[in-house]
Amino acid sequence: MSILTAYTPRGTLTEHRSLADLTWLRVGGPADLFFQPADRDDLAAFLAALPEEVDVFPMGVGSNLIVRDGGLRAVVIRLGRGFNTIDCDGGRVVAGAAALDAHVARRAAQNGLDLTFLRTIPGAIGGAVRMNAGCYGAYVADHLLEVEVVTRQGEVKTIPAQDLNLQYRQSDLPQGWVITKAVFVAQPGDPQALEARMADQIAKRDASQPTKDRSAGSTFRNPAGYSSTGRADDQHDLKAWKVIDDAGMRGAKLGGAQMSEMHSNFLINAGGATAADLEDLGEEVRKKVLQTSGISLQWEIMRIGTRDTPEEGGQ
Repeated sequence: MSILTAYTPRGTLTEHRSLADLTWLRVGGPADLFFQPADRDDLAAFLAALPEEVDVFPMGVGSNLIVRDGGLRAVVIRLGRGFNTIDCDGGRVVAGAAALDAHVARRAAQNGLDLTFLRTIPGAIGGAVRMNAGCYGAYVADHLLEVEVVTRQGEVKTIPAQDLNLQYRQSDLPQGWVITKAVFVAQPGDPQALEARMADQIAKRDASQPTKDRSAGSTFRNPAGYSSTGRADDQHDLKAWKVIDDAGMRGAKLGGAQMSEMHSNFLINAGGATAADLEDLGEEVRKKVLQTSGISLQWEIMRIGTRDTPEEGGQ
């Protein structure tokens, strides 16, 4: 690991680690380096010692991600144990960045706090904050108080939510910064009522979304101009799935990739798909929607890496 000269990490550092098994779509090539820090101090020291020219990509549970077949010429950082704690105190919930959104919702409900909108959002808290995740008319922006981050230079900082400029499915958090925990404020509620609401949400999700298929959640953002900046008053009058249907792309296939028959804004690995299959099908959907509706759909799934293997040297 000659890239590091001033620090020996206590966590796990692996070269050429395949990322396919870490993504929900089960596709993608390797990362040049893959780091799982032992704790926050290990993470901070590692980033401080890492040369500035080396790109860093913080990776959650891979729920909203296509890793291209050529992998990443970068250090991928994935937080594990030690970063998934959930604590409730008064009207606040403090969650580690690796805590699953669903687990945070349930722990909050058990303590009489309403973060039920997180229950059906796939992924972990770090990604939810970075993308201002939302569901059922509520968003991270409505509840986030502050986040703790480690900057690319290895500094530990606390950032107030208002400084993140949280908007519809985006924030101003620099890419190389790693979220380590988030503090939410929540309204009180009866634990049993909150649990019942979440059970209803899950039933509705399972009835309308392909939860048994390999997908990465919603593929495209709801069209700009028809959706707000990600606040709770956002009605999303025009849905991405509707313009995909209008373009005749429900169930469309390319290689092992398919737009779900159950919900046309879900891109699934129907068996043996490559990352290229999935991304190319998505681009074909965008093309057809532009032709039929005049709307340029924007990806909600993050796509990272190069399309070709390192030996091929392509992009």
